[in-house]
Amino acid sequence: FEMSWFFDRMHEEAHKIKEKIKEKSRKRKAPTAEEAIGNLRDAEELLIKKQEYFELRIEQEVEAAKKYMKTNKKMALAALRRKKHHEQELSRIDGVLTKLEAQRSALENVGMNNEVIDVLGQTNETLKKEHAKMNIDKVHDLMDEIADGLAMSGELNDAISAPIGDVADEDELMAELQELQDNVSDLSTTTKLPDVPTELPS
Repeated sequence: FEMSWFFDRMHEEAHKIKEKIKEKSRKRKAPTAEEAIGNLRDAEELLIKKQEYFELRIEQEVEAAKKYMKTNKKMALAALRRKKHHEQELSRIDGVLTKLEAQRSALENVGMNNEVIDVLGQTNETLKKEHAKMNIDKVHDLMDEIADGLAMSGELNDAISAPIGDVADEDELMAELQELQDNVSDLSTTTKLPDVPTELPS
């Protein structure tokens, strides 16, 4: 009873998916990429349900073959024959699923590429607008003005930091040097201290 309910439920869901696909087909003959991707997903979902159904049937036929292989060889062979049929159907579904997945992936890539192209186009238009605001001659003039300004700043700094006139002439510097030498000579000829006595006073 539970197995019968499961199969009925699967058929019901598969029927709903089929009707959904048919309804989409009736609404629009040439679907957009998004709609086509949605249709492919619905078809994949339907095939996956069928996969589950045939996988379960294969398991049932294997159990039936095991059950009858000793008592009823004819029924065991019939079960294996049905199993082979279900396996062929399952293989066919696998092949269709692979094609659907490849087609969906291609459509998704196209959509992604279109989005990238749109972004690149918008960026290019923005660059054009920003460049249109600029004048290459004005840019060169501005850079020349900046270079002139920096050069002027350097000249002003040099002028401000330069000493104003000579701090001292050559004769004054020579006299100061001679005075330093005389002071050193005076220190070296300072009166010597008395010698320390070597004997105790008597």
